[in-house]
Amino acid sequence: MREVIKNLEASRIREVANAGLGRDDVLKFWFGESDEVTPSLIRDEAIRSLHAGDTFYSHNLGLPELREALGRYTQGLHPAHSAQDWAERTVVTSGGVNGLMLACQALVNAGDEVVVVTPIWPNLVAQPAIMGARVRCTALVPDALSGQWRLDLDALLAAVTSDTRMLVLNAPNNPTGWTLTADEQRAILAHCRRTGTWILADEVYERLYFAPSANGCAPSFLDCAEPDDRLVVAHSFSKSFLMTGWRLGWLVLPPSLVDAVGKLVEFNTSCAPVFVQRAACAALAHGDTITPDLVTHLKTCRDLLVKELSGLSGVTCSVPLGGMYAFFRIDGQTDSLATAKRLVLEAGLGLAPGSAFGAEAEGWLRWCFATRDMGRLHEGVERLRQWLRL
Repeated sequence: MREVIKNLEASRIREVANAGLGRDDVLKFWFGESDEVTPSLIRDEAIRSLHAGDTFYSHNLGLPELREALGRYTQGLHPAHSAQDWAERTVVTSGGVNGLMLACQALVNAGDEVVVVTPIWPNLVAQPAIMGARVRCTALVPDALSGQWRLDLDALLAAVTSDTRMLVLNAPNNPTGWTLTADEQRAILAHCRRTGTWILADEVYERLYFAPSANGCAPSFLDCAEPDDRLVVAHSFSKSFLMTGWRLGWLVLPPSLVDAVGKLVEFNTSCAPVFVQRAACAALAHGDTITPDLVTHLKTCRDLLVKELSGLSGVTCSVPLGGMYAFFRIDGQTDSLATAKRLVLEAGLGLAPGSAFGAEAEGWLRWCFATRDMGRLHEGVERLRQWLRL
């Protein structure tokens, strides 16, 4: 076994979840997914496709009609280029995580330097490491009073040099809810043009954005980049279309990279299942109702949870601009993994430990508020309130 694989750290979120195995009384907010079932119109299209016999291979890059639909979808959010241009630069992948790994396989050599902005979903640190890269992390900084996380742009630009092969960012961010501004994106892109650095932007939460915006999404590198920029943007159907278990995503690439990534798709998964791609076409066709309704509800969940957490003595909770997570800390609780395990065992409350997302997030906890049952959020906060009295 390769040493880097042997040294991969097991998921600390799974470690907490394992502590609650077999307990029906635990309120589970540890994983990053809604408890809402995929809308029936999407499920029905997958069923129709299966009944039609769509059980064969498809093109490595994805069904042409899905790529065209994704081109129209992208153009609606990011009108800098035509729908046809976006479609030609789109590759369908077997989940967002598969797309991110394909990008690392395409761009990262053993020994390359990769800079990652943390805290971040741990896969985004592990993937370049699996490729043999030297991963360096530059951290967001929380405000001491509000808990709001921010980017030290000067520190990031200083960390990215001509020796940096790739910069990895996730915004809106899991777990903090921090989001890049358009000005920051332009500054980062201009700097990476000078250094020759690739940008891998995980923008899977771009539609789950709560600040006012003209196009209904968070700022994106796609709004300021040229087609031949060294930029790869990863997306997924999981979050905005309530399709986590379907495992379907897409990458937006420079034209010169499309065929190469298509070859990598062949060697990884061959293609995404056709009936899942048909379901995705239905999701895009009805996305004008599915996603806005979801975002409106998530904002209600966010506002309720952040208000109640902030009202607890000794709790500091930031207000996320995007995503589906409240990120907070409790005075005196410095070992987030131990705290999360205690909350499961002693309070029946399942949260993710901040240390799962990087050392700078130690002492913090992540609470996924994507639930249709608002009563679960109230009950969860009450359990935390009672536990804090121990």
